[in-house]
Amino acid sequence: MSEGSCAPVSLAPVTLEAGPTAELLAWAAAIESSDATTLEKARHFATRLGAHWQPGGLTTIGFWTPELAGDVVQPRNILLEVFTPLESIDPRRPEQMVRFHRHAVQLEKQGDYRWGVVSGLQAGDADTIGSLYWLRYLSPDTNTVRVVGDPLAASYPFGVYAPAEVYDLEGLQRRRADRSYYEAMAAELAAQPVEDHGSVPSVHGIPAPGNILQLHVRTASPNGYVSGLTALFQELARKVQAGESLTPAETNLVGYDAVQLLPIEPTVELRAGTGVEDEAFSLRPEDETSLDPETEMILSTSGEVRVRLRRPELQNWGYDVVIFGSAATNPALLETLRPDELVEFIATLHNFPTGPIRLIYDLVFGHADNQAVDLLNGRYLKGPNMYGQDLNHQNPVVRAILLEMQRRKVNTGADGVRIDGGQDFKYFNPLSERMEYDDPYLMAMGDQVQDIGPARWRAFVIYEDGRPWPAEGWEEISTYRDLVELRPEAYQWGPLIFAHNTPALQGFWARKWRRVCEKMKFGSRWVTGCGNHDTLRRGTQVATTEAINPRLGDTLPDVLANAYDNPAIGALTYGFGPGLPMDFIHCLMRAPWGFFRNTDDRYGVKVVAEEGPGFLDWQISAEQFSDPGLFPTLKQLGFKEFEALRQFLAALGEAISAVDYDLERMAAACRSVAPVGADGAAPVVDVAWLKAFALRFMEDMHGACNIWRHEDRVKPEQATYNLALRQFRHARPWLRENLAGSDDRLDLLTTPATTIFYGLRRPPLQGEEAVPPPGFGGGSAVALVAHMGGEAMAIRLPELFPDQTAGWSLRLGSPGLEISAGQLLGEPIILEDSQALLLEPLAAP
Repeated sequence: MSEGSCAPVSLAPVTLEAGPTAELLAWAAAIESSDATTLEKARHFATRLGAHWQPGGLTTIGFWTPELAGDVVQPRNILLEVFTPLESIDPRRPEQMVRFHRHAVQLEKQGDYRWGVVSGLQAGDADTIGSLYWLRYLSPDTNTVRVVGDPLAASYPFGVYAPAEVYDLEGLQRRRADRSYYEAMAAELAAQPVEDHGSVPSVHGIPAPGNILQLHVRTASPNGYVSGLTALFQELARKVQAGESLTPAETNLVGYDAVQLLPIEPTVELRAGTGVEDEAFSLRPEDETSLDPETEMILSTSGEVRVRLRRPELQNWGYDVVIFGSAATNPALLETLRPDELVEFIATLHNFPTGPIRLIYDLVFGHADNQAVDLLNGRYLKGPNMYGQDLNHQNPVVRAILLEMQRRKVNTGADGVRIDGGQDFKYFNPLSERMEYDDPYLMAMGDQVQDIGPARWRAFVIYEDGRPWPAEGWEEISTYRDLVELRPEAYQWGPLIFAHNTPALQGFWARKWRRVCEKMKFGSRWVTGCGNHDTLRRGTQVATTEAINPRLGDTLPDVLANAYDNPAIGALTYGFGPGLPMDFIHCLMRAPWGFFRNTDDRYGVKVVAEEGPGFLDWQISAEQFSDPGLFPTLKQLGFKEFEALRQFLAALGEAISAVDYDLERMAAACRSVAPVGADGAAPVVDVAWLKAFALRFMEDMHGACNIWRHEDRVKPEQATYNLALRQFRHARPWLRENLAGSDDRLDLLTTPATTIFYGLRRPPLQGEEAVPPPGFGGGSAVALVAHMGGEAMAIRLPELFPDQTAGWSLRLGSPGLEISAGQLLGEPIILEDSQALLLEPLAAP
């Protein structure tokens, strides 16, 4: 991908082509008149919605516009408006004024759809921003011109409130540097027997990886963009291939079969005043579309216009999605604003020298933020919920479009999908008169067929589903197996990695013993581990007055870091237990993490009041706060001292509780603890000041969460140990299966002050031999002894494993644990909190 500006292209008139448009309408009419079900018809139509540029220069365009059906809006008032740049656009500039040529054509209406085949549109590519487009129409209610965006576009370089971009997707697939990966995949899948599965019996599914690394683009990338991750993994590849040593931080990134990105779809945008000055794409007033005062028709919109473009610099943990644009990548994650940037990252993973690293997308289709009301027509939504809006999956067209969004997104090159919040896919069934889970839709998400080059496949599927969450007692009631019982080859998040784990508390693992036993018995289809984006944030929500395990560290940040980057938990997860392990990079890097977004003018103060105190208590020390590179804008606001900021946040939280989020009264309550400025004067703490404070806190918090600011917190011996655990499991893939043999067991040794897990596993039998079948790796049994929390305890291996009389070989010990030959034969071993051993039994002489 070239550096610099996205150059303009020569222009041709934008014209609706009558012949090809007639063929498109005939295709649509044939489907509509067929015997297919309403959903089947909608799924056919969905494949042609959006803008599909063809190398010959024609673009097929389709919109589903039920809100513009009937006689509500006069057809001549609904126009496809196209903006083609007349000069270079620099995607890295925060703001620029650019000349565009504006054209307008009228699409053909057929039922609730509008179709057309248009010539003259310019397709974007790796170096060029193409034509931008949307529908404009005259609203009969307000007599104003309004727009309808394309929710299925491949690119929104200036955000979802700006027009979408026509993009050359065929060229993108031809340009990708990992085509050999798909050629090899096609050959490998063709050699495998085909399993009959659901509605796609002829398409293979990709096998799941052995472990996963979870990343958040903006805080895991050195430059905050996907391009930074690409450069990072390219440098890792170079070092690995050259045999060079890795830094401890780099060590945390290798040894994984897959990378899972937190959601990369478009998220909410800042909509403070929603005036022209707030828009990322805004025309000069004299260039705005106008009305003929006599006919009340939209006047001709052709000609040159000037548009102010603003680069979307959005910060969000990823889950505040608007659904609109979910087939595309959030432009705030793309340094170049080009979809090719993501594909280049995928190719870098697929071409990694030690073997392909697969990519997993985290898909959010169970809910939408309230901004979806502004972007989508009313058919998409059912009404409000705790996140914003429920999606109307039961509408056949909505159902078809959402599935098509997913198919297009995954077809950028992902190998797997994690489906967020399966418990949110619910609807009222009038036949049963009760709320039911839409499991058929969740299964359909796993039936999607992807194709790149010669390869056709189904992505492997991971479900997050804690039903009956949020019902009372859900944490103990949930089986975490509902969806893997319906789709046995899929995975589901297990209870030890779900949202409400708090391993910093005393006795946590003793209380989780039932769930640990379940994992050993039937956890082979669970994603497992302890640290992820949800649990690490949950750790910061623990009240500092609770019974915290003091042996994990001298300060709260040390306690949290050692709770989630824990040698004993790692040994249990990677060295002994079944399932699919996943690590969150922030846990491994011991870096701060939380719920942040700089796009909320309405509730930003509330979010900061709720997130801020725990974030500071558990993840930031006074020493870190004094770093000139951290919290720069808050310091400019007057918060020079860490304690002053903590006191202000405490007062803010108390004010919210007292005045029920009345911002005027909150501002008054916080004036006494506001910081004094450099001139010695106290600021005017009003609503505007509170909102400015909240925005600065969120942006500084986001900056503080970048893992590369905290390389010095990575312990070299811990990073080396964690990599050794990953290698240990790779050499013994049979560990992913459930404990099954008569000798397989995991036991609990507990006192009121100490929790020890210990157990023995043997590989599956092949005939009469105690060796694993082909492809199952190392053949020796594995024993675990792990101190899961509490006071030190002396243990003797013969007492834990009396049947093993020949002694033991130490395969892996946690950092700082020294084991002598005598201890392996029976002398006492003093195990302290978080220490662990992985052993192999010696054969009897």
